[in-house]
Amino acid sequence: MFKKLKIELKTNKEIEIMKVAGKVVGEVLEKVKELIKPGIKTKEIDVWIEGYIRSLNMEPAFLGVEGKFFPFPASACISINNELVHGIPDSRKLELGDIVSIDTGVIYNGYYGDAARTYPVGDISKEASKLLEITEKSLANGIKQAGQEKRLGDISHAIQKTIEDNGFSVVRDFCGHGIGRSLHEDPPVFNFGDRDRGVKLQTGMVLAIEPMANVGGYEVRTLENGWTVVTKDRSLCAHFEDTIAITEHGVEILTKV
Repeated sequence: MFKKLKIELKTNKEIEIMKVAGKVVGEVLEKVKELIKPGIKTKEIDVWIEGYIRSLNMEPAFLGVEGKFFPFPASACISINNELVHGIPDSRKLELGDIVSIDTGVIYNGYYGDAARTYPVGDISKEASKLLEITEKSLANGIKQAGQEKRLGDISHAIQKTIEDNGFSVVRDFCGHGIGRSLHEDPPVFNFGDRDRGVKLQTGMVLAIEPMANVGGYEVRTLENGWTVVTKDRSLCAHFEDTIAITEHGVEILTKV
């Protein structure tokens, strides 16, 4: 049997709180671009992110999240090249030509904000540049389908079509999600699907939409640490995410600066 979804619609007051959380996440992801250069350690990036979040009297949302073997030990997931999501910051240094995904979140007054970007490290290959461009475009196209009276499948289809029409593959094993007083809430927001299918969108829904695209096949696997997810064929991958709210006035992107 299918699990019955428990979708918590947010009030205007709750969305206003989530705007504050989302704005900080957006600021982090905008400011961190200045740090991304060859030679910096991923742990150094994470330390800066945690410091910035705490300087605003907010809590890093990812730190301590329970995992298969141990809680997540950092404030940001930092994933390089063929690492899709949940990369653990450590002593690795970014190298010229890498692409690096940074996914982070905050907790403010009991509510979550969540977003991700994938960045170039200096000059990157044409293929990697196109991957980043198209994955980010798929996020924008998905968000355009998030209006009232649309369905979740309209978002999913727009993301899938954008990615696959440009020769890349859509990851099946991970997806976006509702968000609010918990980091992950119903409904799941898949990155593949058919138009006019799934839950009808309505005012008060807050969603983290996060397309994930691979240069090669869509298959992924989780490393022995129980966290880091990589492409099975070791091809490059990219990940973009924004938190949006559906309001009576339209769609608001809460994590844009």
